Amino acid sequence: MKVYGIKNCDTVKKARKFLEEAGIDYTFHDYKKDGVNADKLADFVAEFGWDNVLNKRGTTWRRLDEATQESVVDADSALDVMIEHPSAIKRPIVEGETKNFVGFDAVAWEMAMELGELK
Repeated sequence: MKVYGIKNCDTVKKARKFLEEAGIDYTFHDYKKDGVNADKLADFVAEFGWDNVLNKRGTTWRRLDEATQESVVDADSALDVMIEHPSAIKRPIVEGETKNFVGFDAVAWEMAMELGELK
């Protein structure tokens, strides 16, 4: 399992703590330290939709100028912004053995563990 995010993000911290307490092994990919793999990000956008991977609620999005925000109209334009501003990627994104997840929801993750989707 691989967890993508930013080390100092509170939501990522909660997700990592959840996985550690559940005894689930994972590797962590920090966008700030390790960079963003454009092909991998495109795969997540294809799976979840660009509007679910781009974090429009976050500080990074709100700090972008209006022209940049308005330029995001499809997957390609969203990918461009997320690659240039990795903090605009919703966190965490988990690449699991059988299923991938975007965002952290403890209840949903507990249910996924019971179903064997998060291991």
